[in-house]
Amino acid sequence: MNRITITENLSFSRIVYGMWRLSDDTDTSPGHVQAKIEACLEQGITTMDQADIYGGYAAEEVLGDALRAAPALKDQIEIVTKCDIVAPAGRYADAVVKYYDTSRAHIMASVDNSLRLMGVDKIDTLLIHRPDPMMDAAETGAALDAVVASGKVRSVGVSNFKLHDWTLLQSAMQTPLITNQIELSLAAHHGFTNGDVAYLQERRVPVMAWSPLGGGALMTGTGPMQDALAAVAAENSVGNSAVAIAWLLAHPAQIMPVMGTNNITRIKALSEAFKVRMDRQTWFTLYTAALGKEVP
Repeated sequence: MNRITITENLSFSRIVYGMWRLSDDTDTSPGHVQAKIEACLEQGITTMDQADIYGGYAAEEVLGDALRAAPALKDQIEIVTKCDIVAPAGRYADAVVKYYDTSRAHIMASVDNSLRLMGVDKIDTLLIHRPDPMMDAAETGAALDAVVASGKVRSVGVSNFKLHDWTLLQSAMQTPLITNQIELSLAAHHGFTNGDVAYLQERRVPVMAWSPLGGGALMTGTGPMQDALAAVAAENSVGNSAVAIAWLLAHPAQIMPVMGTNNITRIKALSEAFKVRMDRQTWFTLYTAALGKEVP
């Protein structure tokens, strides 16, 4: 599997394994989690996507238990995790409302919690999970610079940020933001025309795409979109999901789909997207089906 350069000393696999459902599985034993990671590694998928809030603040520890049981895996993967969402669950069960916290104290505490729970000595990339309408850019930017300078975090980025959110935070930082993880799929394609992707592409910033299968909506039901996917899938002897991912991979913006599933068989099939022939007309055939009309 080809890789995307993130920094001079860090690269990610083109497909990322998303762990937002890791602690929701009926089997969260270290051995079962190790099997998922190994199924990824067999395909060259080395980048694991986490967040402190996943699983009600439980998913990082589930991963950590697996890494403590098989420490050799730590050197074979890159870990992305996120912070700033505070919800009434887990260690924040006493919160009276869901909110965002991009203060220095919260970022520092979140990094230390993530390192402890996952049992690692560094986080490859830390993302601010959601734009915070109360963000003090100077404070947040300095905190992100500090966690990188400390060696606890190798690189920093954001998730779900719009152009103005990105530029505000970056203006207060010395460390470059290295990615924006945004929703992108055939079911959520507006990022290709509203400036989200163009802004990052102009700056040669790789894009991480969450929910690349539209939360499963692309794989269920019937209609023009499903028919279009099925037709391309049949031509390439793959499943519909491989076609939906290939559609993202074909874009020149260096999109890294974040794929989340607890099913080992589906994990082993993630790299089938690279078998799909995706020329420009095929790309636009799928895009037209997603739009529900011919392009202007």
